[in-house]
Amino acid sequence: MKSQFYSRFFIILPWALIVIIMIDMDTKRTSARSSGHFYLSRLGNARRQDRTTRIAYNGTTLPVIYAVTPTYSRPQQKAELTRLANTFRQVPSFHWIVVEDSNVRTELVSRFLARSGLSYTHLHVLTPRRYKRTGMPRATEQRNAALGWLRLHRSPQDPGVVFFADDDNTYSLELFEEITHHTLFTSQCTKAVSGTGQGTFLLNSTMRLTRRVSVWPVGLVGGRRYERPLVDKGRVVSWYTGWRADRPFAIDMAGFCVNLQVVLDNPRALFKRRGSQPGMQESDFLKQITKVEELEPKAENCTRVLVWHTRTEKVNLGNEPKHRQDSIHIEV
Repeated sequence: MKSQFYSRFFIILPWALIVIIMIDMDTKRTSARSSGHFYLSRLGNARRQDRTTRIAYNGTTLPVIYAVTPTYSRPQQKAELTRLANTFRQVPSFHWIVVEDSNVRTELVSRFLARSGLSYTHLHVLTPRRYKRTGMPRATEQRNAALGWLRLHRSPQDPGVVFFADDDNTYSLELFEEITHHTLFTSQCTKAVSGTGQGTFLLNSTMRLTRRVSVWPVGLVGGRRYERPLVDKGRVVSWYTGWRADRPFAIDMAGFCVNLQVVLDNPRALFKRRGSQPGMQESDFLKQITKVEELEPKAENCTRVLVWHTRTEKVNLGNEPKHRQDSIHIEV
């Protein structure tokens, strides 16, 4: 009886392995064709508060800035998000896409966004445990989920720019002046806008829209005080960086923005997980949508730092009791 069982088992086993391999290969091909839909399928229903004020003059709409912020639960999370919100709240035509590394939307982030006064979309997608090892690229699933949401909910009729605002960064308002100036605003518009109290913010010396991909320096990154694209005659020609200058785009995640239409026109452009190395995600993504010679330098030809990778110090909770001793619960 046993011999009969084993003989059947060893006959079936090779065929079962073949079927498993074929299914796996088909899954990989499907993933390559529709990765954006894959990430969206894991999100559930997005929570969305759309308070975006679309400012228009003479029929021209100011492009919306879409800030993508991956975040995860930790003691300093709310403090980090508060710093960002206090900056973003001052930017007109702004939409914040916050993506939690979680199976669910947490109460802390949900309450925070509801009280933020910002137009926002709240997503969540969990990073598989096998990708959380030291040295692995971070926030890949979260950024791709945001790109998938934009492709599903925005159309070619929606002008905008997309940038990746990690929750440990600090921004100058001047950066948003740089990336949203519109070429169609005339001196007559300047006079009209100044009457609304927003003219100084919206109109400055640069006055041009990001056509494809804009770049600028980032402070406190790569083991240096700053890194930046090197510009000659208005074009990016090289990189000033402290780490792997041979990268195709030797730039930090905080150092570029992409026109929304470029995102929509390249539905297969995603941040890679398989085969990507730490520090290479920016290059892996940008290679899919642009070339170095097409980059548009901002921040006075990349000579000013308007964003800093501040990285809040790890909190010391050595004196925190294991069991709550206070009579009330306070959210921090």
